[in-house]
Amino acid sequence: MKKSVNDFIVRFANVNGTGSASANYLFAKTIFRMGVPVTPKNIFPSNIQGLPTWYEVRVSEKGYLGRREGIDLVVSVNPQSMAKDVQSVKDGGYFIYDSTKKLNPDYYREGIHYLGIPMMEMSNQAFDDPRKRQLLKNIIYVGALVKLLNMDEDTIRDLISEQFEGKKALVDANNKALSLGIEFVESHFDYPLPFSLEKRNLLENKILVDGNTSCGLGAVFGGATVMAWYPITPSTSVAEAFERYCKEFRKENSGEAKYAIVQAEDELAAIGMVVGANWNGARAFTATSGPGISLMSEFLGLAYFAEVPAVLIDVQRAGPSTGMPTRTQQSDLMAAAFASHGDTKHVLLLPATPKECFEMTAESFDLAEHLQTPVILMTDLDLGMNDHVSDPFEWDERRTYNRGKVLTAEQLENIGKFGRYLDVDGDGIPYRTYPGTHPTKGSFFTRGTSKDEYAAYTEDGAAYKRNMDRLTRKWDTAKKLVPEAVVYPSTNSSDLGILFFGTSTFSSEEARDLLAEEGILVDAIRIKAFPFGEEVEQFVQAHRRVFVIEQNRDAQMRKMMIMELDCHPQKLVPVLNYDGMPITADAIKHQITTYLKQENSASHELSKTSV
Repeated sequence: MKKSVNDFIVRFANVNGTGSASANYLFAKTIFRMGVPVTPKNIFPSNIQGLPTWYEVRVSEKGYLGRREGIDLVVSVNPQSMAKDVQSVKDGGYFIYDSTKKLNPDYYREGIHYLGIPMMEMSNQAFDDPRKRQLLKNIIYVGALVKLLNMDEDTIRDLISEQFEGKKALVDANNKALSLGIEFVESHFDYPLPFSLEKRNLLENKILVDGNTSCGLGAVFGGATVMAWYPITPSTSVAEAFERYCKEFRKENSGEAKYAIVQAEDELAAIGMVVGANWNGARAFTATSGPGISLMSEFLGLAYFAEVPAVLIDVQRAGPSTGMPTRTQQSDLMAAAFASHGDTKHVLLLPATPKECFEMTAESFDLAEHLQTPVILMTDLDLGMNDHVSDPFEWDERRTYNRGKVLTAEQLENIGKFGRYLDVDGDGIPYRTYPGTHPTKGSFFTRGTSKDEYAAYTEDGAAYKRNMDRLTRKWDTAKKLVPEAVVYPSTNSSDLGILFFGTSTFSSEEARDLLAEEGILVDAIRIKAFPFGEEVEQFVQAHRRVFVIEQNRDAQMRKMMIMELDCHPQKLVPVLNYDGMPITADAIKHQITTYLKQENSASHELSKTSV
């Protein structure tokens, strides 16, 4: 195997519920502390314990943070998945297993290296407490990796001390287990392996954080005081983070809580509470996943048509129905964008990093109140529940909240007749009031039925059409308010483009480099919101083919672009992944090159026919 430094992938194959997650995270965090870019992915089942779980760690000095195909080293301690784990190792790679019991001959494969370590036997001999033996067995294999990969031993021991601060017995036990793994490698194997680690200073000021935590903190900084939710994987930790940060930042000096968090009886009740709280002047939100979006559609339609602000964080998972609750996808796009019956469109924000989760969550409350409409933040399980290297969060203390067009009692006195659904500025956004602002003026009754400009019920078709046309003007206004797409520096010579969003970003950026290595130059754009801004339409128009990279079966983003931008379907080429795992740069490259070869072959055949 070719030698490499700071460029490899390790996969841990464990049993869910055996305490392996903390040991695997210790491994990833040590690499992060060594200043080397690292991307951990926790691949876990939807049961509590007993089924196979994997933890995949990519190390990339070049800073590629997406998944790559080909596993260099597998640490397999789960007999249930061992046959599959052996096959996942690339040729020339390494397979580490617990040799307490003899390896099944069926698991031997030519072309890879086997490193047997009697982890359970060593743990049983070294530790008396039966409950700790399984946990410390995991630290033994981490210790083995410290030596095999040339990890910095002081760094990992410092992390152990931090993790168990004030608990000397646990610190000592973990350090002992770590030493057992290190010493076994020193006595039995050559080290380091052909791929290894070296300290770098590539992550100065960076943080390691997950998207759900970032969203919870962003909601606090964005002024949210109310959250109503119903537990659902993978969004539950958004609520947990919001509660944690509210306890720190949302209390008066007296200790009185200045926030409300309600676990509703279901998703429909949760979004109903959010709409009610926002109508009453609070900044309220909920978090859910695909099944919740389905149940919330009725209230989302009410909020859209009655024009009540609302914020929803959708941490997408694999559907439809229950689908795969602990696998990632970008498959709620159309369900969220057009939630509810009738002609309904919702603003979507599409973060790609934890920092953007923080920033866009805060921004979503301003947008929702400015536009008086639901705003849905579209993350996914990969971004929400996995740790990512991120720039630190920033907040301008001078920033004020945009509460939108809200009239005071004094303003109501001076305007004569108040038209709740009257467009006086031409931007499609009417003025509103908070309940109780004025004793006689102001429309406190908000209609989800057809109404005229003064909120009076009507079934007059002309009045209904005027209202719907105004909502279209509001949608056009939203195009100028949502975050602009990121247009990457042009190659100046390509008629090909790639378009991506959310967590497809990392692999798409790497795929662009891989394509360039083969002489295929592509321009790139990253969409950050729906509706699409002018820059998206201009990018599509400027290229012969645009490959739309997304993680769902039905090319939902591509369909939305065809509908909204009125572009020819042939111009937009789908590049898809929907197996529940994050898309890889290799898969993107393969799909694009295959399409181009087929296109060139078809053109060649056509030219021969013409001749």
